[in-house]
Amino acid sequence: MNHGLLIDMDGVIYSGEKLIEGADKFIDRLLKDGIPFAFMTNNSQRTQLEAVRKLRSLGINVTESHIYTSAMALGRFLADQGDNLTAYVLGEGGLITSLTENGITLVNSDPEFVVLGEGRNFTLEMVQRAVDMILAGAKFITTNRDPSPKKPGWNNLSIAATTAMIEEATGRKAFVIGKPNPVMMRGARKYLGLQAAETTIIGDTMETDIQGGIQLGYKTILVLSGIARKENLGHYAFRPDMVISSVDQLELPLKWW
Repeated sequence: MNHGLLIDMDGVIYSGEKLIEGADKFIDRLLKDGIPFAFMTNNSQRTQLEAVRKLRSLGINVTESHIYTSAMALGRFLADQGDNLTAYVLGEGGLITSLTENGITLVNSDPEFVVLGEGRNFTLEMVQRAVDMILAGAKFITTNRDPSPKKPGWNNLSIAATTAMIEEATGRKAFVIGKPNPVMMRGARKYLGLQAAETTIIGDTMETDIQGGIQLGYKTILVLSGIARKENLGHYAFRPDMVISSVDQLELPLKWW
């Protein structure tokens, strides 16, 4: 049986601009042993190439084929919803690239979808325009619902906050593509050509990576190098198959392979 890994990035491989100790050696082992893997990230801002450049700046040399983002999942999802679809986009490079590559026409009026991703370049006026479009009948979809880290100096209003603002103004709930939604979790597995029983997910958040993996029958590994704290694990009604300090502790092959 083939086995592979879906690996979160921020909190697992790096924290901000700093490599998490041992993460580069772990990825080197995967490449050397020919183990299928993809970095699965909710961040929709970066294109695959930009994500690769970020990793290479930290000493991790992978290719674009190793990247799977919520923007990619959303673009492919919309492509399956019909032909000649239109969208008004609040988002940046990775999301815009994915939508255009999947044949979605970007418009500034009368869209079928309002699509929200992370970004710092859209204005409150653009958000108001999106609200009016949704009230006029456009469907509301977002790449993810990741919260703000709630740290002083954070320079990017979180997508969760922006989503909530639009939902309150329209009375419409967004359809969220990213982790833990099965649309993205299943899409990432298929991207690697794996079955559910062959898939292990590594992440640093119980609410997204681990919950999503458990719901789809993947094996799950929680690392404590990011958001999750060991003392809080008892608060959840589910638990990962393994809890480790960082990916540097992982021994391959995994015990369930």
